[in-house]
Amino acid sequence: MVKLNKIYTKTGDDGTTGLVRGPRRLKYDLRVNCFGTVDEANAAIGVARLSTVSMPKIDNMLSRVQNDLFDLGSDLATPGVDPEGTTPSLRITPAQTQWLEQMLDQFTAGLAPLTSFVLPGGTALSAALHVARTVVRRAERLVVELALTETSVNAETMVYLNRLSDLLFVLARVANSNGREDVLWTPGRFGHDGKSD
Repeated sequence: MVKLNKIYTKTGDDGTTGLVRGPRRLKYDLRVNCFGTVDEANAAIGVARLSTVSMPKIDNMLSRVQNDLFDLGSDLATPGVDPEGTTPSLRITPAQTQWLEQMLDQFTAGLAPLTSFVLPGGTALSAALHVARTVVRRAERLVVELALTETSVNAETMVYLNRLSDLLFVLARVANSNGREDVLWTPGRFGHDGKSD
């Protein structure tokens, strides 16, 4: 159980932050940037959920995703191997990724075929899910970089983020009447004079 009695501790006033274990890191450290961006993605999903009142199934899914993202942030904030005899650290598991894949398969089946790339937009929910998707993609890029620079990165975190961005894309299409109201990219729509063809 997490218990937070005081929000400010002043320990970060020197520009460092604490991990679950190991030495403190500078706030621009790559590992800190990774779990900070995961937190940003979680917040973006929270904003998207403001528009899911009429879609309780999607809202419940996104609630589970938000909890998973906290697990993922904890995973990234806990470098190194667990000391012998201690409780195992919280890690993202293949089962969590597999659940995303099940949701992807379920919702993709009802989508209208794609005839072009999709522009972020349409309904408010779709646009918000696209914002969340792009933040998840950024988190994924940072975790890939971290995995190349540090040995203690759970590879499942990269897989989970990859699947999550795919799911958010699919859900954005679901929010646009299962893709029938997607805003599609029209290549070369505007000429060099800036006028529509």
